Amino acid sequence: METFIMKRRNFITTATVAGAGVITNPVMGNSSKPKEFKLKHNINHSVCQWCFNEYPLEDFLKILNQLGIKAIDLIGPKDWPLLKKYDIECSMCNGAEISLTEGWNNPKYHETLIKNYTDIIPKVAEAGFTNLICFSGNRNGMNDYVGLQNCVDGLRQIIPLAEKHGVVLQMELFNQVNHPDYMCDSSIWGVELCKHLGSENFKLLFDIYHMQIQEGDIIRSIQNYHPYFGHYHTAGVPGRHEIDESQELYYPAIIKAIHETGFKGHIAQEFIATWDDKIEALKDAFLRCDV
Repeated sequence: METFIMKRRNFITTATVAGAGVITNPVMGNSSKPKEFKLKHNINHSVCQWCFNEYPLEDFLKILNQLGIKAIDLIGPKDWPLLKKYDIECSMCNGAEISLTEGWNNPKYHETLIKNYTDIIPKVAEAGFTNLICFSGNRNGMNDYVGLQNCVDGLRQIIPLAEKHGVVLQMELFNQVNHPDYMCDSSIWGVELCKHLGSENFKLLFDIYHMQIQEGDIIRSIQNYHPYFGHYHTAGVPGRHEIDESQELYYPAIIKAIHETGFKGHIAQEFIATWDDKIEALKDAFLRCDV
């Protein structure tokens, strides 16, 4: 019996050491090889430039060329010629808005907003782009129904121009943690605005990060409301970081759900990279969203 106990102890010790070696020693084959970066081209990928603004825009465009990514988000008119130089589309234009907090829900901003959007909509079309971002603005004590009607009253004055030029205005959905008091903070409110306006030239920018924090049930929202969603943004929850296993959303399933709706627009990465090599983090995100 003593001999058996000694042999058993020796076996457990040996097995424990060997097991520890598998976990900690990369020589044992636990180190993961870099994924081959090869896209299937079923998804129109894009990326928000502000998340990678440590790279000069022209350098970043060169990187996108190398990766075969043909679009970038949130670039204004002054930089569109540079995008043309590198044959990259601006998949979400900006430059007509006042701010995130001062938007279409407040009539006192309508005169300025109508002027700004009337000026930039033809420029978006002339550049060969389609999407132009807009914002609801903050509540500041305003009732949501009043704010919705104010948005309708203001946006109706520029939607005919957008229709004429084939430009789609897209209002972004935000959460209340990062953007306290912002009015367009739910899919239902945004969809109701779309229904009131009744134009294919007004859609919602469905930010997956924001809506996971605000309301969750992301795939069901996509399935139920996808006709009103014209663009998507990604990021990991919590923290707006990489969309890998460090966060709570499973993006391959989300992107698959988007793809199954027949969506032909762009899905743009909008996460703040924490990896030492931020471009490798971006490549990893593109691959996770490639179905």
